[in-house]
Amino acid sequence: MRPYPVTSEHTTRGDWTTIRTLLPYLWEFKGRVVLAMSLLVLAKLANVTVPLVFKHIVDALGKPQAMLMVPVFLIAGYGLLRMFSTLFGELRDAVFAKVTQRAIRRLALQVFTHLHNLSMRFHLERQTGGVSRDIERGTRGIGFLLNFMLFNILPTLLEIGLVAAILLSKYDPWFAIITFVTLVLYIAFTLFITEWRMVFRRTMNDMDSKANTRAIDSLINYETVKYFGNEHYEAERYDEQLGKWETAAVRNQTSLATLNAGQSVIIAIGITALMLLAANGVVKGTMTLGDVVLVNMYMLQLYMPLNFLGFVYREIKHALADMEKMFRLLDEHREVEDAPDAVPLRLGNGAVHFDRVSFSYDKQRVILHDVSFEIPAGHTVAVVGASGAGKSTLSRLLFRFYDANQGGILIDGQDIRSVTQTSLRAAIGIVPQDTVLFNDTIYYNIAYGRPGATRDEVLQAARSAHIHAFIESLPQGYESMVGERGLKLSGGEKQRVAIARAILKRPAILIFDEATSALDSKSEKAIQDELRHIAKDRTTLVIAHRLSTVVDAQQILVMDHGHIAERGTHRELLAKQGLYAQMWALQQQEEREPPPVAA
Repeated sequence: MRPYPVTSEHTTRGDWTTIRTLLPYLWEFKGRVVLAMSLLVLAKLANVTVPLVFKHIVDALGKPQAMLMVPVFLIAGYGLLRMFSTLFGELRDAVFAKVTQRAIRRLALQVFTHLHNLSMRFHLERQTGGVSRDIERGTRGIGFLLNFMLFNILPTLLEIGLVAAILLSKYDPWFAIITFVTLVLYIAFTLFITEWRMVFRRTMNDMDSKANTRAIDSLINYETVKYFGNEHYEAERYDEQLGKWETAAVRNQTSLATLNAGQSVIIAIGITALMLLAANGVVKGTMTLGDVVLVNMYMLQLYMPLNFLGFVYREIKHALADMEKMFRLLDEHREVEDAPDAVPLRLGNGAVHFDRVSFSYDKQRVILHDVSFEIPAGHTVAVVGASGAGKSTLSRLLFRFYDANQGGILIDGQDIRSVTQTSLRAAIGIVPQDTVLFNDTIYYNIAYGRPGATRDEVLQAARSAHIHAFIESLPQGYESMVGERGLKLSGGEKQRVAIARAILKRPAILIFDEATSALDSKSEKAIQDELRHIAKDRTTLVIAHRLSTVVDAQQILVMDHGHIAERGTHRELLAKQGLYAQMWALQQQEEREPPPVAA
């Protein structure tokens, strides 16, 4: 796709696209929108009528023969109109509140859902702090845009039109001409300077997101920072981004002062010209004192919201800039999508077949080369090999986090690209090598495997994973918080929670990705027995580094640089005296060697 040139035209087109994107969300409550617009018009009509009534009050009070009832009647009407102009405005805000908040809710949910639907590649490359700040600013900008565009810009333009019509019909055309020219100059100046200022706002946003990303990344990795004593280094990196943000913020503020000063000059010149014209009319006898008051009140009524209109326009442009990145997230392409005719997986016994699968994360580095193997229903197949051989990539492809570049993966004879991702992942359970838990209770993290499970089922899963006794020993038991990414638990405890979670899911296909790597030898043996039990009658893929954990597998695949170098049972592979036998001998030697004694 050819990129757009960076011009103001493209920016404007983008702004209108953003505004059009919001319109469908407003029509969820059509009645409220229509009622709010009606109240808006009534409020402005009342506001424009106030100076007309006040003119008659001034003229009536200026006549010696005026009867007392006339000004009292007009003053009562003046008071009512003032009240209605405010009352209708408040009612309008109350009626429209649900529309605004529902639009924010719908869009925030849409972005959140879309982020979960994006590919693994996007989430590996994303910067969490920056993304969260973009969403926060974007949702805040939606509320501002809806309220101020509909209830400040539109009513002000309506009021300008009504006032110009009254001045043109009742007075010298020059009143309307001066008013119109002043407004055009004011709006043109505001638009021009605001567009010029937007580059500073966007730079501020970028620097703010980058600074936030660095701060969150540093705090998440607090332990690593402490290990290496790099607090000062982290502070310097953070301050580097803050310094760039400060420069953009100063330019933003000084350009704002320029804008405000120019607006004040234009307004002052316009009001002065109108008052000179009105004063000249009084001297000539063509206008009354009430007419002068009327013109002055109209000018104040126009220029006060018009001055606010400048602020509102600036803030709307800022809101649109804030929303740009959030809407850009919605434009992110889903690398892995369901086929248009995708159907739910028809699960039989759960047999898995990798058929000549080749895959690479990027063109420069091919991970898998023409890999073919089968896991018959109810059988256990183990994959072993050195780090980087492509073992864990097999599980990612089976979950369809990525699609194979060549070949295919079948479950019960169905290509996983032809079934829905939801049904595919519902059929597979995994105990990953790196278990990351939610910052919630232990109970929540186990129950996450099947949110609808009963408490008894959750506790039984914990018993099966040999973690129930440990949890019960904690002061708060299952309600104990695990901390950010589960950091309050040891590696072995986290892995047992992951095992309990997988057990609770009751999947037809199981993946153990170094499932016992963080356990001590005693715990490993106990859990290995339990894993064999839960893997019984289930199709199981075991990815392992320690060969002692896979000796009972019906078939062992030895991966080497993306190829299957050897395959067979434990005994068959040892008899071949090949790569597997070398790995087995090396690990046996490591286990026999006593640990070094500290001096």
